[in-house]
Amino acid sequence: MIEQSLTLPCGHTVANRLCKAAMTEGLADVRDQPTPAHQRLYTTWARGGAAILLTGNIMIDRRYLERSGNVVVEDDSGLSQLRAWAQTVHQAGSELWAQISHPGRQCPRLVNLTPLAPSEVQLDMVGNFGRPRVATEADIVDIVQRFATTAAWLQQAGFDGVQVHAAHGYLLSQFLSGRTNQRQDQWGGSLANRARLLLDVVRAVRERVGLHYPISVKLNSSDFVKGGFTLDESVQVVQWLNDAGIDLLEVSGGTYEQLEFFRPQNASEVRDSTREREAMFLEYAKSIKAVARMPIMVTGGFRTLPGMEAALAAGHTDMIGLARPFCLEPDFPARMLADQMDRLPVSEDQLVLGRGYWGPNSPSNTWRSLNNLCQAGWYYRQIELMAAGESPQTTLSPWWAMLAHLGKDMGRAILRKVVAGA
Repeated sequence: MIEQSLTLPCGHTVANRLCKAAMTEGLADVRDQPTPAHQRLYTTWARGGAAILLTGNIMIDRRYLERSGNVVVEDDSGLSQLRAWAQTVHQAGSELWAQISHPGRQCPRLVNLTPLAPSEVQLDMVGNFGRPRVATEADIVDIVQRFATTAAWLQQAGFDGVQVHAAHGYLLSQFLSGRTNQRQDQWGGSLANRARLLLDVVRAVRERVGLHYPISVKLNSSDFVKGGFTLDESVQVVQWLNDAGIDLLEVSGGTYEQLEFFRPQNASEVRDSTREREAMFLEYAKSIKAVARMPIMVTGGFRTLPGMEAALAAGHTDMIGLARPFCLEPDFPARMLADQMDRLPVSEDQLVLGRGYWGPNSPSNTWRSLNNLCQAGWYYRQIELMAAGESPQTTLSPWWAMLAHLGKDMGRAILRKVVAGA
């Protein structure tokens, strides 16, 4: 099943059912443009055999980043670098799709002290995020046009598709959630109002790129936080997206407050699980798949070839999205496609700093944040190594990785402000 091609509604055909889901890279230069490091990293992944490689966040507005080191596409200033990035992926055998995004309140203080958000609801995570200012009507109109403009430049650069990021607590996800969207105007209140921005963005992107260019949306199945976006709401939004002309819906879940995709999965629990329940969002995806008229991709938790094949055969998903395994064994898709590998590496257990009351399920936000930072920093380091042409280092200390990640992000942010005046 994973070796079968898939034809999307726009007429575009992808070679197999495996996709490298988005992971932030932090490899841009001080002017927020792609570098040769992107080419080295994505060439390594492209040679691995997955049909689609999704980039990490490509930002639509350089004032608001997910982190320093994001690529920003506002105009044609980095067009030659973008073209080189896409060409190297094509030459190595895969497609390159761009995930386009706005962080909203999830823009760190190192980038902007006053992020932009639907409402003045601050993200409380170890003081890393400032109190946001409320987006005005003019801001919202500008955001819609920026998504469309960024998509058009990426199409011109040779990227094979774009994904609108409306999950994981980023700006479009914030508008969808009643927890972070407390507006009383046409952009808040009812679900129809909260979904208006996402639908407007998708329509604007489609108008700019034409009918035959692939557009994906990444959507939470649930935020998994009290008062947040729910499965029932997700199902309704998918029904609206059915008429918006998208070609692939990626189903994920969680926000910075509840990082479901960083929850540790004990290896024995994965082995003992039923095949259908191996992926953490698959049960939610079944409800979405029941109403979706576009193909869907489930990302998060797949760790065995039989689990992937079972999910595809049962019709619960059309594509398999994988992320962290690409940081451990980047050639695993080719090995799976050749029946040389049926189980992916799992490193989550070694990255958990503690268990019990002070562990990953602790009520302490600080401890959960530290666990998340350690895991994120560990995987960032693997990405940096591959981008430098080196092999992953699976024995790396998560504490060291976290401290190195924080230090590098601070250094990048300072250099960006000094050199580029950002």
